[in-house]
Amino acid sequence: MSTELTADTVVQIPPRQNRFRGGDILQALGMLPVLIIIAIGFHLASGRFLSVSNLTLVTQQASINMVLACGMTLVILTAGIDLSVGSILAAAAMVSVAVSLAPGMSDFALAAGLLAGIGCGLLNGGLIAALKLPPFIVTLGTLTAIRGLARLIGGDRTLTNTELPFAFIGNETLFGISLLIVIAVGAVLISWIILRFTVLGMRIYAIGGNEAAAALLGIRVWVIVLFVYAYSGLMAGLGGIMSASRLYSANGIQLGQAYELDAIAAVILGGTSFVGGVGSIWGTVVGALIIAVLSNGLILTGVPDIWQYIIKGAVIIGAVALDRIRASRK
Repeated sequence: MSTELTADTVVQIPPRQNRFRGGDILQALGMLPVLIIIAIGFHLASGRFLSVSNLTLVTQQASINMVLACGMTLVILTAGIDLSVGSILAAAAMVSVAVSLAPGMSDFALAAGLLAGIGCGLLNGGLIAALKLPPFIVTLGTLTAIRGLARLIGGDRTLTNTELPFAFIGNETLFGISLLIVIAVGAVLISWIILRFTVLGMRIYAIGGNEAAAALLGIRVWVIVLFVYAYSGLMAGLGGIMSASRLYSANGIQLGQAYELDAIAAVILGGTSFVGGVGSIWGTVVGALIIAVLSNGLILTGVPDIWQYIIKGAVIIGAVALDRIRASRK
């Protein structure tokens, strides 16, 4: 491949206007009307979807996926993918509960779970950045390997600790708002700040738009790739902490299964392009809420479990189709 730097090459790097600005809010929240229509439809069908108690439940249900989707947004903006976040979540949850059960180690349980997530993310990023392996193949492999590790940690059984030191995260409130929601909002704000106000964010968009041109302009692509996968791992580790705190337990077999699909669907529904370089964290928030509303509304309206899987699968396919339509119009 030629590495000659030309004017055409440079122009292909996404300019700063592709990053979220106040004037781009309609594009960033393009699926917001869809979210509102779905919510009203479920309320008309069930008569109780828009109740305060149910809306609180929906936001709690969306919180973990929203955290995972924050990390996934940064990865997909670089034209990557992380299929392993569900397995990382399970492994981080298992590590945190296992450490909490170890004599004299309970104070380190939360940190251990987060570090486990970062470590798994660094493994993904290292393989992709250093060996130039396709992100899909790498994270497909680690999806299986890390799931096996999570099962190994617990000996294929559920680890339970009724005295879990960070159980307050999943069971307490701050000013009447669940801490799960507070953490999700915090993750969204941090991700937004990274993408909107930092040089790092600009480089994430640039690599997604044209990796070769970004490298020619002096951007150390491998550093950015390592960061976004480590960040995705951190968010997955945080999701594992949140899951374990709700249940006082963790299971390496079932916990986090298919969570990566919901996270990817949230990101694509929110307007982030699979080919990288275009998207915003606020769109991802709307996408995550759509996924949560669908899950909750289908249960409220009595849709059989089998059909719930079919409908959610169709939504994921539709999200990819929307991405293709957006790309073709540009």
